[in-house]
Amino acid sequence: MENGDIIPSPSPIWKIVTVAAIAAGIQFGWALQLSLLTPYVQTLGVPHAWAAFIWLCGPISGLLVQPIVGYNSDRCTSRFGRRRPFIAAGATFVSIAVFLIGFAKDIGHHAGDSLEQPTKPRAVAIFVVGFWILDVSNNMLQGPCRAFLADLSANDHKKMRTANGWFSFFMAVGNVLGYAAGSYSHLYKIFPFTRTKACDVYCANLKSCFTIDIMILLLVTVIAITMVKEDPLTKQVEDEETKTQAPFVGEIVAAFKSLKKPMWILLLVTCLNWIAWFPFFLFDTDWMGTEVYGGKVKGNAHEIKIYGDGVRAGALGLMINSIILGLTSLALEPLGRVIGGVKNLWGIVNFILCACLASTVLITKIAEAWRQHHGPNLTHPPPNIKGGALAVFGLLGIPLAVTFSIPFALASIYCSNAGAGQGLSLGVLNMSIVIPQVKKILPHFIIFFAFDSFKKDTPCVGKNAKFVDNFKV
Repeated sequence: MENGDIIPSPSPIWKIVTVAAIAAGIQFGWALQLSLLTPYVQTLGVPHAWAAFIWLCGPISGLLVQPIVGYNSDRCTSRFGRRRPFIAAGATFVSIAVFLIGFAKDIGHHAGDSLEQPTKPRAVAIFVVGFWILDVSNNMLQGPCRAFLADLSANDHKKMRTANGWFSFFMAVGNVLGYAAGSYSHLYKIFPFTRTKACDVYCANLKSCFTIDIMILLLVTVIAITMVKEDPLTKQVEDEETKTQAPFVGEIVAAFKSLKKPMWILLLVTCLNWIAWFPFFLFDTDWMGTEVYGGKVKGNAHEIKIYGDGVRAGALGLMINSIILGLTSLALEPLGRVIGGVKNLWGIVNFILCACLASTVLITKIAEAWRQHHGPNLTHPPPNIKGGALAVFGLLGIPLAVTFSIPFALASIYCSNAGAGQGLSLGVLNMSIVIPQVKKILPHFIIFFAFDSFKKDTPCVGKNAKFVDNFKV
């Protein structure tokens, strides 16, 4: 925390843990998005081409919003501090967005959507608006939270690593709670008002999950911003920053120009990490359903059932992944000391990441060979194949814990050494995370549009459709 020439001392650990707990509320919502929203989108009748457009929101908002929010939070002169106003605003907008998403069907029905029509245009519009607000608000909330943790750690490098480790731990807690809530099919009974004429049991469960998400997020946010105070910028600092303040784009350009070699290496490695991680996040449960279990999304009743069983097994894998993620997050600092530093630890777990992702090909081949040997009547894969797949999910929790914490800790350390603003520096790091995501999703968006038209306009529908489905994957 910059405040004239005064060098603040690191805050006690309870303040760091209290602020880091906000990550549980953030990640609870992300887990619900990953586990429940795709089927929900299909019930609204959203065209497949627009599904890619919806998921494009997260990377784009991360690319634009976090640097802008970070830049302004570094210069915020509110009497409540620099980060807390953005955290409060982000949590409020997340709650509004979650309400719009969960109640899109009801609002659309009251606005004129027919229950008999497969596509509900008003509900789709409300959902898309809510989804974009949600991703923008999440980025508005997460960036200042990490910057606040860096401020509380002052220039203590160990505290910065510990703070980001706690943030990663609470992300795991949010994941576990989100997946658990999403897997419980009778949650709507706790909130009976969620089941309506326009909203069936599945929709009511989704609304109930999002209601709990709002409650958890607002609770941890209110506790954090009321119990953990921050000093506003002094008049002296405000005047100095006003004199040297450049336009936002100029500040971003200047930030890149002033980056030292370690920060450039950090950005490059982070970018390469997320090129590997993003396909896993998109297709993990689908891989279990199609490649490991051999089911099909659009097949006969038995194939669809096998696919569903595989997806549920993938959800179990994500739960195991989250538990390993949480435990590893708390052990990062002692592990780093044993190995010789967090940089060495990051290097080692990247090899674990490579091995786990490569092993998915091996598991797929083994599962295919097993199905060919046992004929066309599909059954669940044997325990060794399923266990191997679940082991991959679990092992990936180790590099994921490092990915969620160490890059952010190193960015905070490098920018504190250079005297740069924490908010803008973390926003720049976030750009290296979302650029690979944009590059992954944008071609899918174009392909969906181009080839969906191709499928409609070409007489050989069967072969072309199969080609298009393979090309999309």
